[in-house]
Amino acid sequence: MTERRVRVRFAPSPTGPLHIGGVRTALYNYLFAKKQGGDFILRIEDTDQTRFVPGAEDYIIEAMKWLGINPNEGIGFGDGPHAPYRQSERKEMYHKYAMQLIESGNAYYAFDTPEELETMRERLKASNVDAKYDPVTRSAMKNAMTLSEDEVKSRIENEEPYVIRFKMPRKEEVKFYDEIRGWVTVNTAQLDDKVLFKSDGMPTYHLANVVDDYLMQITHVIRGEEWLPSAPLHILLYKAFDWENVMPKFAHLPLLLKPEGNGKLSKRDGDRLGFPVFPLKWKDPITHEVSNGYKESGYLPEAVLNLLALLGWNPGNNLELMSKDQMVELFSLDRVSKHGAKFDQNKAKWFNQQYIRHTDNAILAEALKKEVLTNGLNFTDTYILRACELMKEKITFIGDLWSLGFYLFVAPQQFDATVIAKRWNEKSPIVLKSLIDKAKALTNFNATTFEDAYNDSLMQNEVAGKDFLQLLRVCLTGIAGGPPLFEIASLLGKEETVARLEKAIESNT
Repeated sequence: MTERRVRVRFAPSPTGPLHIGGVRTALYNYLFAKKQGGDFILRIEDTDQTRFVPGAEDYIIEAMKWLGINPNEGIGFGDGPHAPYRQSERKEMYHKYAMQLIESGNAYYAFDTPEELETMRERLKASNVDAKYDPVTRSAMKNAMTLSEDEVKSRIENEEPYVIRFKMPRKEEVKFYDEIRGWVTVNTAQLDDKVLFKSDGMPTYHLANVVDDYLMQITHVIRGEEWLPSAPLHILLYKAFDWENVMPKFAHLPLLLKPEGNGKLSKRDGDRLGFPVFPLKWKDPITHEVSNGYKESGYLPEAVLNLLALLGWNPGNNLELMSKDQMVELFSLDRVSKHGAKFDQNKAKWFNQQYIRHTDNAILAEALKKEVLTNGLNFTDTYILRACELMKEKITFIGDLWSLGFYLFVAPQQFDATVIAKRWNEKSPIVLKSLIDKAKALTNFNATTFEDAYNDSLMQNEVAGKDFLQLLRVCLTGIAGGPPLFEIASLLGKEETVARLEKAIESNT
């Protein structure tokens, strides 16, 4: 048998913003496909119209584009040979496959009303029995297993609402190999007769998922751990359709856990601890609640990808910073953990710091220039570029260029009170005036010459440099920390440096 070309899919539901855990699932599918020289597909699974959220589909597409997780084919990325890729547009074909299961005896019509189903559940709960529609309980319900063939036909002709349920074998072991977890065995006694086709004419996730994976020639299903309980049903569906020879391999990814490790990472955790769990900003169309995203929080897409790649996968070496191409080269499912991965916000910030340090200064300068102009200031492109060179080692987010480095553009209006109280004494204005005089006399003002002038002023006035340097920094910038001080002075230039020191003397004496 000829080996099939690898084809994987990311199949989110448009029920809200794409969670960062979903992004990781998309990334792992992407990396696997690229490593294997295969195809990566985006399919929108919108069979549950009651949970559809306007704007969610566009959000998914925009998020994937921002992150650079680009499918070969699918919604928003160009049609391939298996279009359409939105399940609501494939609605007609699913009924045919549901009927095929009925004809083969692997599915049946069920006419139970919501009230009758609720009565059944309450009755089973009262008896301390699992409340599920299964090979035992179906015998007491209103379905094609208990009604005559004529009555079933009559109900259908009279357009009585019905669903189509899978006929679960009563006691049968379903055994399959998970590429991450190894062999998994489930007895069908633990399963129920899942609805495959709903009364609104739409398939459920289970039927549509299996049919689409078959038709789109998917070779590997790489999805979240929450779908592991559904895998036995999907395998039984492949058998019922007689598609076992093309059944995909399964890999169920571990959960992204709360930072504390107890439970799945949620939006509530992000709100509680102050970090985003969505790639982009999301405004709920119903509540109008706005949730921040990684993009708007100042994260670089490369940093987000690198962070997510290592949350559940180990490349087998000590490499932490990896380009997307390096991830592709190193990725393999056998190095994906079966255990949940705790989200670490500090590590997320660290990744962003590292990627900012490797970002071209010209790119950072474009972002900083917007802030400078927004604040009504006018500085040359060369000045802004040099400001970025100074600040990039000290920032975590691109927005920090302005929020932490504003003093490079605006003279301080106040000075760190703690440093002034600790460092300012009767000699401080004397040393500063000496430094001002020496700075004014410099014909070539730069970091080296200004530092020499500073050291000369200290020596002449018998002041220890370690006690005075922080005070000088506060006089120039207003704050106690930042990039190399004499480089700051060089960027500010002689006139601005002198003016700021004179103001510091005036403000503190």
